[in-house]
Amino acid sequence: MRLRVNKLRTTELVDSFRHSAPYVNAHRGKTFVIMLGGEAIANGHFKAILNDVAMLHSVGIKIVLVYGARPQIDEGLMRAGIEPHYHNAIRITDDESLKTIKQVAGEAQFDITARLSMSLGNTPMQGAQINVVSGNFIIAQPLGIDDGVDYCLTGKVRRIDTQGIRRQLDDNDIVLMGPIAASVTGESFNLTAEEVATQVAVKLKADKMIGFSQTSGLIDAQGRVIAEMMPNEAQTWLDSRCEQQAACTCSDAFVKASIDACRRGVPRCHLVSYLDDGALLQELFSREGIGTQIVTESAEQLRRATISDIGGVLNLIRPLEQQGILVRRSREQLEMEIEQFMLIERDNLVIGCAALYPFEEDNAGEFACLVVHPEYRDADRGSVLLNNIIAQARLRGYERLFALTTRSIHWFLEHGFNIVDVEQLPAKKKQLYNFQRNSKVLVLDL
Repeated sequence: MRLRVNKLRTTELVDSFRHSAPYVNAHRGKTFVIMLGGEAIANGHFKAILNDVAMLHSVGIKIVLVYGARPQIDEGLMRAGIEPHYHNAIRITDDESLKTIKQVAGEAQFDITARLSMSLGNTPMQGAQINVVSGNFIIAQPLGIDDGVDYCLTGKVRRIDTQGIRRQLDDNDIVLMGPIAASVTGESFNLTAEEVATQVAVKLKADKMIGFSQTSGLIDAQGRVIAEMMPNEAQTWLDSRCEQQAACTCSDAFVKASIDACRRGVPRCHLVSYLDDGALLQELFSREGIGTQIVTESAEQLRRATISDIGGVLNLIRPLEQQGILVRRSREQLEMEIEQFMLIERDNLVIGCAALYPFEEDNAGEFACLVVHPEYRDADRGSVLLNNIIAQARLRGYERLFALTTRSIHWFLEHGFNIVDVEQLPAKKKQLYNFQRNSKVLVLDL
């Protein structure tokens, strides 16, 4: 029996589903490397995180799940009467330590596999039927000696069987990797999850690498989450942070790994909180996200429109046309004029546009159709578009830029425009002027 839900809740559900749909389409078929550190595994939201990983798998995302177990290993070593030893924040692994590490890592592997194998009714895993594959995809080698300190059985990645991993991903399996890997001599070595995740993401040419921390991403001096950083900016943040504290946290280790991954070709690395239920889904399927992404290039791009952008521009301008704020443009008209438009694009969505129409005989240009999506109007993107159009007009040698508006008079005045009479419009534009709309004419001398 189905229960009828409140209409408001239904509307919120529909809106959320519609807003997430473009991201489902954008992510389908992509390869994500997700690193689940021991801190996240120890947290109460661990099961919910794996449910969300299963949901990513269900929408067609290819997933390599790399897990760590640093705090669990430390606890296991203490129970065994073995004191953990580190050098340069890297664990020193002797024979006795490795026995405990294998036990702890094996337990984590079985716990993750068991959770992803669930298929109980009335749970997010109902009907999931996920195959989780682990294997000898990583060949390790000893880390060696540093500053006279022998790391013993602590190792690093030597080789990755990328073809083997891709075969499993193409078969719709989740590939699960832990911190233990074998060498060509048959020995087992203890690796860091961050290195495994980074090397796998780079070699697979993954589209994203994702990690978890206690905070909702990287935090600035004012306590706010930093939405996006370039690798050099993230390195500056990390250097400053490590100067202020003696030991680096799990998030610091992931940031360091993300910087390396981005510089070696992984387009985006995301950091979200394991304390926020659903943070992984919010980061990947909402416009603004919830954590921090370290990117090789900005998620927002200012570029010239092409014919393939017609749909995105129409979705942006139609609401304002319906309100009478913009003059309606047919699809056919927009197709003829699309090369006059500049766009701001974010995650394959058009969130801003503006056009420069030429009036060569009057040595002037019209700044028209300025629209910014309502959810993105707090970052002065209109000014970014205007400045780009001004630069184009000057490059063409125009002496002035004019605009017609019924609602944004003060915005244009604040940006240096002056109100003038209709008679100062170019002759061709004056013939098309709609006196019923009674738009104000504003001019900027270039």
